[in-house]
Amino acid sequence: MSKEIAIEEGSRVTLHFSLSLTSGDIIDSNFAAKPATFYVGDGSLLPGFEDSLFGLVAGNELEVTLAPEQAFGAVNPRNVQSFPVDKFKSLIEDPLNPAEVGTIVSFQDPGGGHLPGVIRKLSSSRIEVDFNHPLAGKDIVFRAKILSVIPPGTSAVSIS
Repeated sequence: MSKEIAIEEGSRVTLHFSLSLTSGDIIDSNFAAKPATFYVGDGSLLPGFEDSLFGLVAGNELEVTLAPEQAFGAVNPRNVQSFPVDKFKSLIEDPLNPAEVGTIVSFQDPGGGHLPGVIRKLSSSRIEVDFNHPLAGKDIVFRAKILSVIPPGTSAVSIS
C-alpha cells in the first residue's frame, strides 16, 4: 500500500492548470496540452498559486478564486506615468504601426532589461503609460488537476 504524498515546499509537481477571469475568459490553460512540471518554490508559479496547492495529492482537483494580492497584485497608481509626447513622436508618427491608446511599448530599465507599458491616454502634449501587470487588480480563477507529486529531495523514482 502506497502513502499519498502531499504537496509541500520543494515537491516536484506535475499538473494541468488554467487561469481565467471571474467572467470566464480563459487567460491560460494547458488542460488540452502537455501538463506542466515544476518544483514548488522555484519561481515558476506566483506564491498565491503555489500556496493553494499545499497539501494536495495526486488525483486532487482544485478551483479557487484568488484576490489580486494573491495573484498578479493590486493596481499601483505610481506605476502609471505621464511623459511629454515629444519623446514619443517617432512612435506616434510611425506610418506602418502608429502608437495609440492600448499599444504596448517597451522601455529600457536601469539594469538594461525591458519594461513593457500600455499607453492609456494620448494628447497633443502628454502620453500616459501604465506599467502595472495587465492582470493587476483582477480576481483570478485558478483551476488545477494534480497528476503527480514527488517529495522534496527525491532524485530517482523506482517503478515496481
